[in-house]
Amino acid sequence: MKRLACLTLLLAPAFAAHADPAFQRCLADLQSAAAQQGVSAATFERHTAGLEPDRSVLELLNFQPEFTTDIWDYLAGLVDEERVADGKAMLEEHRELLERVSSQYGVDPATVVAIWGVESDYGRIFGKRPILTSLATLSCEGRRQSFFRGEFIATLKLLQAGDVRAEGLTGSWAGAFGHTQFIPTTYARIAVDFDGDGRRDLVGSIPDALASTANYLKRSNWQTGRPWGYEVKLPEGFNASLAGRTNRRPLSDWFGRGVMRIDGQAIDLPGDTRSALLLPAGIQGPAFLVFRNYDAIYSYNASESYALAIALLSDRLRGGDGLVAAWPTDDPGLSRIERRELQTLLLERGHDIGEVDGLIGTNTRRAIRAEQQRLGITPADGRAGQKILRALRDRPPPSAATEAGAAHYKPIQCDTCTTSADFTARALEAGAGHHLVFNLPANQVEYWHVEEAGPVAHSHPVPAAAVEELDKAHALYMAVEELAAEHEQRKP
Repeated sequence: MKRLACLTLLLAPAFAAHADPAFQRCLADLQSAAAQQGVSAATFERHTAGLEPDRSVLELLNFQPEFTTDIWDYLAGLVDEERVADGKAMLEEHRELLERVSSQYGVDPATVVAIWGVESDYGRIFGKRPILTSLATLSCEGRRQSFFRGEFIATLKLLQAGDVRAEGLTGSWAGAFGHTQFIPTTYARIAVDFDGDGRRDLVGSIPDALASTANYLKRSNWQTGRPWGYEVKLPEGFNASLAGRTNRRPLSDWFGRGVMRIDGQAIDLPGDTRSALLLPAGIQGPAFLVFRNYDAIYSYNASESYALAIALLSDRLRGGDGLVAAWPTDDPGLSRIERRELQTLLLERGHDIGEVDGLIGTNTRRAIRAEQQRLGITPADGRAGQKILRALRDRPPPSAATEAGAAHYKPIQCDTCTTSADFTARALEAGAGHHLVFNLPANQVEYWHVEEAGPVAHSHPVPAAAVEELDKAHALYMAVEELAAEHEQRKP
């Protein structure tokens, strides 16, 4: 490890000395374009000095959870009891401010706070990526370069105007930032100075951020006093082809087809009100009639899953009970509290997943997949759902006594072991005791405790970080075995 560390230190200065020439040429082109839009040379040079591309953002261009995640998983983490409770607390804490915002822009407090909650968890999570680095990279590489160039230049203009400060300017991979995650061009067009300090500061000012959010909805044709929509019940044999956000019909038409609010209450709107039917999970899942205000929310982030998250959270903040119809799945999604519990259970089983944060990243998915394979849960897809959570709850990790006994394991080499069944069978063959079953070519190791009666009591996957040490332990064991065999052969 010392040699590796020294090599890294030797290479670092050399790497720093060789800036990416293609990226530097692109920055020069960007400076010319920025100058044409009023960005001074001093501003550009000050904020781009030493800038290097972050190509990890390119991988995210085609991966946005609102478009790739099952809606029941997406909503489970965004409209959970934790976010509802926090949102109600924000409504109370900022009551006077929200009343002023609502009075000026005509948008109800619950909707504004719902956007705040979904976008940044009420100001707790702004995003960790440096905005200028991300936007510069996306301006120079990948698809949609022209779009991101506009956002990059808009950011420089905001910095030049003094609305935002460069220090700690971080956000999403695509350049959205602040309490309610405006992209720079939207920030420049929509943001307002609601606290009267002369700056439109959506990072450091809650009044500016909430008022700007309401202003966005107002300018997206928000209709004051109107609902976004309702959960509805469909009659038997309903024609699902009529659904779709852009397939608008008079409310009276839906009534005539047997569509009604799921709670049985009347929809107190004129019969000619244009509305659309949404079936986000098909005819077997919840159904919604949506109106103009849903479209205003949708314009904030053009995703039906996102818009429904905002709409449903706002209903909960008004005191609603949530959805009545169930999603068409036998494995519902997890709330953030449940995701943290799942991560804790994975850590207890030796998986190296990092901190417990409720965010299901690559390491957590890999650990889930390993446990799904071990427990025989199919598909072993690494998805964080109720099935794997219940399975880990029902099957506790090895006890302290078992862990202590692991020091007296019997190493077993099994290079043909690839599946959970293979490891199980090999451990059972070894009989009672503590065993480490190795598939060294595949870098797989599992710890097993087999009781005297025969059935497997515990299986404990070994963290990847420990594989090297286990490899050494196994090699030592084999060396001792060879010496013992040689000694036996030399006996007279």
